[in-house]
Amino acid sequence: MNGLVLPSTRSAADLSVFDHPDQLPPGALALFAGEGVRDGFYGTAAWYRVVLETALPTGFTGCFVLARLNGRNSALVPLQRDVAGVWQSLTTPYTCLYQPLLAPDLSADGLYRVGLAMARLCRTGVRLDALDADWPGLAPFTAGLRAGGLIPLRFDHFGNWHESVTGLSWADYLATRDGALRQTIRRRTAKAVRDGRIGFELHCHPDTVAVGIVAFETVYASSWKEPEPYPSFNAALMHMAAAQGVLRLGVMRCAGQPIAVQYWVMTGGRASVLKLAHDEAARALSPGTVLTSWMIQRFLDDEGVDELDFGRGDDPYKQGWASQRRGRIGVMLVSLRRWQGLAALARHLAGLCRRWLRERKTKRSPSRKNGGH
Repeated sequence: MNGLVLPSTRSAADLSVFDHPDQLPPGALALFAGEGVRDGFYGTAAWYRVVLETALPTGFTGCFVLARLNGRNSALVPLQRDVAGVWQSLTTPYTCLYQPLLAPDLSADGLYRVGLAMARLCRTGVRLDALDADWPGLAPFTAGLRAGGLIPLRFDHFGNWHESVTGLSWADYLATRDGALRQTIRRRTAKAVRDGRIGFELHCHPDTVAVGIVAFETVYASSWKEPEPYPSFNAALMHMAAAQGVLRLGVMRCAGQPIAVQYWVMTGGRASVLKLAHDEAARALSPGTVLTSWMIQRFLDDEGVDELDFGRGDDPYKQGWASQRRGRIGVMLVSLRRWQGLAALARHLAGLCRRWLRERKTKRSPSRKNGGH
């Protein structure tokens, strides 16, 4: 599939399909997000390398669709597909934001032409996940896909809770929290400070990240979390983030044993948590709350971050730490003229039903105050 060229018709963009970022022509690499860009972590070449190596579903292969307009590299659309020709965005259960990677000067008309060409490539349909509901390019891109014969079906995917903290100290931030959470933080952190068994570590650099990863995996195995669908992903991502200098891996220990862990990435003034967990046996110490407060205090007082981002999902505990929500949506684009498109639509509707049933079950279950991703 590498280098396959699809000639354009009429005003559609020219497409070339590559299997890996390393196979792209040199000029196309500039379409990936910059590693220090605030919203760019999930659009970097490094992120996609980790995804390809550790987080592809069985039977799927990654591909990078390069769109050219008037001979210029204009857009890069990371996708995955299986042998049956099912196409979907190159997203994972860990992806918090996805969108096609665009040249800075790409117009809405150009994005329409990219969508038109993508419809020719993904004739049976394509599912795009983790999109920003307010992305300005969504309308022209999906309009092009619609003009190419695909019908867009939009659905809510997940929420992203966040808090603007520009110029705030830890004391300022804490004063804005709900009274019950504020009291819990003060009481539990004071107790942890008095307890000589409690210690904290912050792993940011490649030379110490392995120690932090061992602690992370130890705690995760003792937590309430379900086994990871891609067990090697978190370690690979932490190694990558440490190499780029954006990892913040916090560990809380009691008598030398890790009891709570969480890792964040720091990009463009935004601290984003990707995973957190605590040992159920240590729940009486509120280790999740204590470690989160310790991490946020460092972000505010030592690093001066502008925003705290609590990642993927609407877990109830997040609303204690953040008051703002960004919607992430999905778009299912199907062709009703092909049986594969009808089958994809049926799978999509079945998935929506399963999600509705899970949400009903979750609402009936008690929430965890120290829960996490």
